[in-house]
Amino acid sequence: MSHAVAHQTLSLTDRVLRALERIDYRLAVSEPDRERIFALRYQAYLREGAIARSADERFTDAVDDQPNCFIFGVYADGELAGAIRLSISGAGMPDIPTAKVFPETVLPQIEAGRVLVDPTRFVADARWSRELPELAYLTLRLPWLAMEHFGADIMLAAVRPEHYPFYRRLWGNTVVSPPRLYPGLAKPVMLSQIDYAKAAPRVEALYPFFQAREDERAVIFGASAMGWLPAVMAAAAARPALT
Repeated sequence: MSHAVAHQTLSLTDRVLRALERIDYRLAVSEPDRERIFALRYQAYLREGAIARSADERFTDAVDDQPNCFIFGVYADGELAGAIRLSISGAGMPDIPTAKVFPETVLPQIEAGRVLVDPTRFVADARWSRELPELAYLTLRLPWLAMEHFGADIMLAAVRPEHYPFYRRLWGNTVVSPPRLYPGLAKPVMLSQIDYAKAAPRVEALYPFFQAREDERAVIFGASAMGWLPAVMAAAAARPALT
């Protein structure tokens, strides 16, 4: 049996866990790391026809400089293979990108004291997407781990309608707003979300690779403990249980 055939006979969980050994998650702090991710975004969105060509061949916006925004690179065998941006709402920090596009759905949840994780700018290198089919799952571990790390209630997913079935199958997302245009993108997105406390037992039983030890989460997110984080954590501990 060839290596490729043997690999395909493994379960999804086994394939992702095996691929995880090749993965390094890095918070993009330095300008060179950020610029490489902005270039990867540009290439990915241009390939999908979601943006127009630009002379600087980079894709960034004001959200990338907000204090509650964390840009991660996903490195496979030491090479930048994918990236994702996580914005976390919290006390005194309600400014997350999806709230500007779907304010009537998102803002009441923030005003009610819920902590939201808003993943955006989820992109992958074309070659690595072919060579590492598990890359999407490996990248989406980051917002999932952020839910527990930040004591969050709701994970948002503003995605194109053709991508929604993947999130429905994976996490059980439900649609909360129909498609509309998203700033900077040529194609509309719809808003879906999950209630983490309700979804986590089922999701982690089906896909154990979404589980993480506290020490792994501390390594991934530890450097992101900025000034507003204690207030978010305190609010999460004090809020009433979701009903």
